[in-house]
Amino acid sequence: MISVNPAIQNAMTQGLLSAPQLKSPSVGGAQGADFGNQLAEMLNSVNDAQNNAQTKQEDLITARKPTEVHDVMIAMEKASTTMQLTLAVRNKMLEAYQEIERLQV
Repeated sequence: MISVNPAIQNAMTQGLLSAPQLKSPSVGGAQGADFGNQLAEMLNSVNDAQNNAQTKQEDLITARKPTEVHDVMIAMEKASTTMQLTLAVRNKMLEAYQEIERLQV
């Protein structure tokens, strides 16, 4: 189970933050491409969150831009949460793959 910062959880329930919405898979041969695109979009959003947090940290440390500490902390928590979610999805996918490998034909 992933522990979520209570402030992040409250922001999500109030609609201030939103989790990325995944499209339902289409029926037909394009399912693999849709899943691959969704996975790539998710990884890009994780990367963007990490880069945003790093930029805000650098702005605060170097004083290039006026940056509030709470903005940096929110960006860091968002990046951490998206990374934890990505790792949880990866672990579930690996478990599913290993379960399929154990199936006897």
